[in-house]
Amino acid sequence: MTTIQAILLAIIEGITEFLPVSSTGHMILASALMKVQDPEFTKTFEVVIQLGAILAVGVLYIKRFFVSLDIYLKLIAAFIPTGVIGVLAYKTIKAYLFNPFVVSISLIVGGIILILLDKWTAEKQSEVEKVENISYMGAFKIGLFQCLSMIPGVSRAAATIFGGIYSGFDRKLATEFSFLLAIPTMFAATGKDLWESKDLIHADNIKLLLVGGIVAFIFAIIAVKGFIAFVQKYGFKHFGYYRIIIGILFLSLSLSLGIKLVP
Repeated sequence: MTTIQAILLAIIEGITEFLPVSSTGHMILASALMKVQDPEFTKTFEVVIQLGAILAVGVLYIKRFFVSLDIYLKLIAAFIPTGVIGVLAYKTIKAYLFNPFVVSISLIVGGIILILLDKWTAEKQSEVEKVENISYMGAFKIGLFQCLSMIPGVSRAAATIFGGIYSGFDRKLATEFSFLLAIPTMFAATGKDLWESKDLIHADNIKLLLVGGIVAFIFAIIAVKGFIAFVQKYGFKHFGYYRIIIGILFLSLSLSLGIKLVP
């Protein structure tokens, strides 16, 4: 992986991490198009630079974590399903599902679901006044939905936003809870991946990880600030259309350029 490739992947990560379009999926597709070398380190890079995006949310929402202890406990309740399934199945998922074909199909199917979700939530009022008021069972349900995002292309943001709306949030609160839940989830995923991939990380790779993390942080700040306002005004359907177009486009490009869709 070159420095330019690392920067481009980090820009994609920063912009897409908190949008319901799948940052992992986009990085897998971009890596395939750029023909990035060293696929094993690339997979680790795509996970680790999420730390930059996490810090962006931490900076923007830091006041939320000083409101009460309750928010921490509810985020833990939401994280439990992902933590358990991640320990049991993530290595298998990473080995067999991190490929352009799975990503493309997930993008298309997820796009259709987002369009339908937009129609469902057009007039929906929040049953919960604030993010902190979600019940523990509601938080746990959102965590169950988040488990779907282990499939690349599904999108952690899309899965948790859908789970939030199912649990009683409106669009805005579901999006905010998705942002907050990203912090423990992505920290855990990054730490686990770093530990398991420690043999792949040497001096040159550390430089790439640092550059990627900084770039992802900057672009995540920009994306998060604009996303909630966009969702409140326009809903999710435009992201659904985008996902479908990207999924179909990449399948077509892969076939025409001879990109290997599956391992």
